[in-house]
Amino acid sequence: MVTVSAVVKKLVAEKPLFQEGLRQGIVNYAALAENIMPNVRQHLGKEVKTAAVIMALRRHGESLHEKDVREVRLSPHAQLILKTGLAYLSMKRTPQLFRRLENLHRTVNYEAGDTFNVIHGNHEVSIIADDKNEKKAIAAIGQENVTTTERSLVSVSMALEKDFLYTPGILFAVTRKLYWDNINIFEMVTTATELTLIFQKKDAMRAYASMQELIEDNA
Repeated sequence: MVTVSAVVKKLVAEKPLFQEGLRQGIVNYAALAENIMPNVRQHLGKEVKTAAVIMALRRHGESLHEKDVREVRLSPHAQLILKTGLAYLSMKRTPQLFRRLENLHRTVNYEAGDTFNVIHGNHEVSIIADDKNEKKAIAAIGQENVTTTERSLVSVSMALEKDFLYTPGILFAVTRKLYWDNINIFEMVTTATELTLIFQKKDAMRAYASMQELIEDNA
């Protein structure tokens, strides 16, 4: 039999802002109960008392707080590294493209701080590069083969402990913070000990401040 508690959990899960509000304990339970009451009745097929929905919301909020993954384990001297003036290119994945990318990699001076990240999908390849290497990439690949271009991007990199790959909830904690602050993530790149998020220029400084706040809260 479907219960009020089960229906409330389902409805809250479908609304991330409701879920976050419950997790932080900043929701007016009575107001939220009134908001979701029509859907609760619809799912149960009968009348439901407001007090029952409020109680279900309160208990669900407590369980979310108990399960909350707030601690983002960072390197001992964690800091954010910001790079500006980046571009994003995407193109169809082909054998010819791989040969051209192999030649491009040889020209990138990573030791001097050049940025040239290649992300392989099943059918498409994306490149995140600084201005100098973006021009090289377009020259090698051909502008006609580039399907998406976005410029004036900013990357923010965060160092993490090695075991973050095996710890549930760390990426969620970072992306949740940015979502709550209404900041769009344009792209994400990870290694075993580093998380790099790409933002549009208009969101970059707010994103940096949001991630710095996360570090200070969890370091």
